[in-house]
Amino acid sequence: MADRKPVESWLTDMDGVLIHEGVPIPGADAFLRKLRESGKPFLVLTNNSIYTPRDLQARLQRMGLDVPIDNIWTSALATAQFLDDQRPGGTAYVIGEAGLTTALHDIGYILTDHEPDYVVLGETRTYSFEAMTKAVRLINDGARFICTNPDETGPSTEGPLPATGAVAALITKATGKQPYFAGKPNPLMMRTGLNAIGAHSETSAMIGDRMDTDVLAGMEAGMQTYLVLTGLTRPEQVENFPYRPSKIVDSIADLVDRI
Repeated sequence: MADRKPVESWLTDMDGVLIHEGVPIPGADAFLRKLRESGKPFLVLTNNSIYTPRDLQARLQRMGLDVPIDNIWTSALATAQFLDDQRPGGTAYVIGEAGLTTALHDIGYILTDHEPDYVVLGETRTYSFEAMTKAVRLINDGARFICTNPDETGPSTEGPLPATGAVAALITKATGKQPYFAGKPNPLMMRTGLNAIGAHSETSAMIGDRMDTDVLAGMEAGMQTYLVLTGLTRPEQVENFPYRPSKIVDSIADLVDRI
């Protein structure tokens, strides 16, 4: 692999890298503290669109992890940025939680079920048949179909839950329309995040626990990629993919000295 420039900016996934089932992964606090002390631009990313950055900051704070609000980037924020670039001041019918509705309100979007420009599907723990039926009819009437992220399942203490990607598949089956996914592995989420902190892909790195989202998105955005083995992808699974991370490490603790 060709020599890369030193890493000046860091992007890291949250679940599976910094925390696991509500518990900090050893080394996460030291990594974040080193980043803050270094003054280097960084972002903590999540494909989960349920929570606002303020919500996530509070949740991480309760776990002993200090991440400023401005250093949190969600698929909801990436989706809002995309819509603001595409159609400023537009309208949308939204299925989702406060993380998504707040992000759209903040860019000046009007949320409505009357001839919206877009149907925007995000994560929620209360998907309703009524809302999905409304989305299908609006898309059939011409609304463009956008999704925050393609994850088909999400974690819970009781086991996997159907997530945005699974519900998107249902709506696609009913309409024949494929959505545009703004979140990982779309490199758009990486690029908008880099722009938000004034960073350049050539001198940035992405840390993740999934080959099919984190590593893929980082690679396609032109960044160095680090796969940690504290989440979903196991070492023996790496060779199943037609691409590789720049480096594989056991956990976030192994990257503290690289900052």
